[in-house]
Order: sequence, then C-alpha cells, then structure tokens
Amino acid sequence: MLVTLKSILETAEERRIAIGAFNCPNLESLQAITAAAEELQLPVILQFAQCHEPWIPLALIGPIMVDAARRASVPVCVHLDHGETLDYLQTALDIGFTGIMYDGSALPYDQNLSNTVRSVEMARRTGASVEAELGSMGRRESGAGDRTGDEDETKIYTDPGLAADFVRDTGIDALACSFGTTHGIYLKQPRLDFDVVRNVRRLTGNVPVVMHGGSGVSAEDFHNAINAGVRKINYFTYMDKAGGNAANECLRGLAGGEPAFFSTVSMAARDAMREDVKCAMMVFGGIVS
Repeated sequence: MLVTLKSILETAEERRIAIGAFNCPNLESLQAITAAAEELQLPVILQFAQCHEPWIPLALIGPIMVDAARRASVPVCVHLDHGETLDYLQTALDIGFTGIMYDGSALPYDQNLSNTVRSVEMARRTGASVEAELGSMGRRESGAGDRTGDEDETKIYTDPGLAADFVRDTGIDALACSFGTTHGIYLKQPRLDFDVVRNVRRLTGNVPVVMHGGSGVSAEDFHNAINAGVRKINYFTYMDKAGGNAANECLRGLAGGEPAFFSTVSMAARDAMREDVKCAMMVFGGIVS
C-alpha cells in the first residue's frame, strides 16, 4: 500500500513509535525490507539516496520500489533520501516517490531555506511530502569520511530556535536533526543530546523529527530518542554490513574447488539483511521479542 511520508509519520505519532527508513540500492535489500515489514505487519519507508546512484540508477530501481510499495500488504512510503539537487528531486517525484528529502545542510542557511521552499512547492504538485535537514552529522549518507575514531568536528548540532523558523518558513513535513549521531560505522559510543529533539518538537509545534545515522545506536538510546519525539529512523549501514558478512560466510563455507554462484551468495545476503531489518523494526516499533 503506497502512502505518503506525512501519512506514515502521522501513524508513528499516533502510536508513539518510529518508522524504520531503510535504503535499498539493490533488489536484494528491497526484498529484505519489504519481507521484514510484511512479516511484522509494520509500516516501513523504502529509501534511495542520491549518493547511491553509482550503485544502481534511480531511473532503474525507483519504479521497482514504487511497484513493490503498491503491492505490499502494509503501508509503505517510497522516499528519496539526501537529495542534493532540485533536478534529482524532480526525477524521484516523476517516478512516483511519495516523499523527498532535500539536503541543503552543508549550504548557508538562506540557500538551504530557499531551496527547501522550492522542494516543497515541487512536492505539493504530486501530493508528496518533504523532509529537510538543519545541522550536520559530518559524513555523507554512504558513511564515507573519518575512520580514526576521533570526534568529527564538522558536526553541527541543530539549533531548536532556528529550526522553528525553518519549519515555519518552509512548510516541511519532517525535519532531520543533528543531535549526536553519525552516518556510517560507529567507532565509539555516540554522545546523544535528546534535549535537542525535545526542544525542536516543542518550538516547531511537534514537527516529526528524523534521526539519521541510526545504525549502531543502542536499543536504549533508540527508545530515548523515540520518547523525545523522533518519528523516523534512517538505518542502512549495519543492514548492509549484515548482508556482507553473510555473503562472506557463504563463500567461506564452500568446499575446496566448489564453484561459487552469485545467486546463492546474494540470497544469503538478502536473508541476513531481512533478519537485521526485522530486529531494527522491532526496536523502533516497541515490539518485545
């Protein structure tokens, strides 16, 4: 059942949970995510980030994502994650995406604001919803960047007062906030400031807050974030890692001289990603195993 980002976040608000948003830059991850959501009967957000374009073109995977959402037995939003250009956002909207994220967080405030306003105008023509970002987690969605374990000095925590102005002036449906998470692999325990989330919610009239860099965060901190007002959690790196580990184990398990078939390896990766996504969705949805 294809639904908008706004609709699925209203469900999250009613249930006081967070909806898992999982990137699917290949068919195996798309199958894993939809299978996990249907098994748990939970709403889900399928995402594709612009930085994944070299892995598979949006023009190829996007229509498949929309079709999978329409066929699903649970509510599914198909969302563009970290759209960096307005033209790319328009491509996603033309394909049928029901949510887009404009990421102007690295730009000066005024430019981020004006481009986000244009994004909202574009999305409204198709009935889609808009997420935007204020603040910075210091790394791209791919997780590229520092691997030394040092604190990332490029992080900029979201200013709740500025967030209130930004939400009011843009009319966005959800705001990605920087409150201590990081894209990619966590090299040490993140220092999360949940007061940022609480104050953003209070000052913006309870706009849904989005948590990026969700992989690797503890279950306790996920629950703290949800209680503070997070309603969408982006999760990809550790799902992708689970698939990679399963593929590696599959290859290691082959007897000497036994041929390796990509289809066998890819299915092992798909099944491992499905289990990882299920575990994440259960945490986000408050399901006790």
